[in-house]
Order: sequence, then structure tokens, then C-alpha cells
Amino acid sequence: MSRTDTRSTTFTGNTVCDQHAGAPGGATRCPDCTDGLGKPAPVEPGSWRDRIRQNPPLHLAYRVGVFVVGLLFVVLGVALTVLPGPLTIPPVLVGLWVWSTEFGWARRFFAAFRRKAVAAWRHAKQHPVSSLAITVGGLAAAGLAFWAVGHFQLVDRATAALGLG
Repeated sequence: MSRTDTRSTTFTGNTVCDQHAGAPGGATRCPDCTDGLGKPAPVEPGSWRDRIRQNPPLHLAYRVGVFVVGLLFVVLGVALTVLPGPLTIPPVLVGLWVWSTEFGWARRFFAAFRRKAVAAWRHAKQHPVSSLAITVGGLAAAGLAFWAVGHFQLVDRATAALGLG
């Protein structure tokens, strides 16, 4: 923006908002939409979620709870990435879905991730034998790895070698 421009710009948090819609050169988000996690999802007046929002401490606890539950599912999905196949997709989708019930940024991310998950599932259905072989082989390899760690006491040997135990 030049010094002679008379448009009003508001700076809040990490965003800049031009008050003229569609103005070039500025962010398109409004300053009311930034609280670190984004504006809460719209709810129907009089619903149980609306009653939760009327009580600020309860609303904060609810949002934290939604975030933690979603985080648990996403972490589970990331932990499953060590296994081959599409096993990581469902928990991550569930986590994003949980987040998307309360956070706008998660709704946008969930939509993109869901399109990719549908494409991966379509690919797995078109190639069922190879998908099944990769998934079963990955589960067998993971089972073998868990068995080897327990049978050969690899954790105990590693902690003894590092002088931690």
C-alpha cells in the first residue's frame, strides 16, 4: 500500500485485513477470525454447543478437549506410518474430522485430505491383490519386528550398551 492510499488496514495477531473486500495486495482474512486456532464453527442457536459457548470457561475446556481428542487420532495415524499400506489414513481422517467440528482451519485441511484418501482407497480397490499383499506383508513384518525385539531382548541390550540401564 502506498502512503497516499486511503484504505484502512487493521493489524491483528499474525494477519492483516483490508477492510475493502477484494482489495489487491492484502490478506483476505478478517481480524475477527484469528484467535490462534481460528474462529469456532458456526452452531445453531439454542443447541447444546451454543449453550457451551455461552459459558466461556466451559467453551475453552470443550475446545481444548476437541483438540486433544483429534490430536490423539492424528498421532495414532502418524505412529502407524511405520506400517506399509493405507493403515495410517483412517486415524488421521478421524482426527481431522474431530478437529473440523470446531476449527475452521481443520475443515479446510480435512476436505483436501479426504479427497486424497478417497483417491488412495480407489487405487487400493482397483489393485486389490497388490494392496492386500503389501498390507499383509507389512503387518507380518511389524509382527516379526515386535517378536524379535522381545525375543532377543534388544531394548535391554541397547540400554546396557548406552550405559542407561
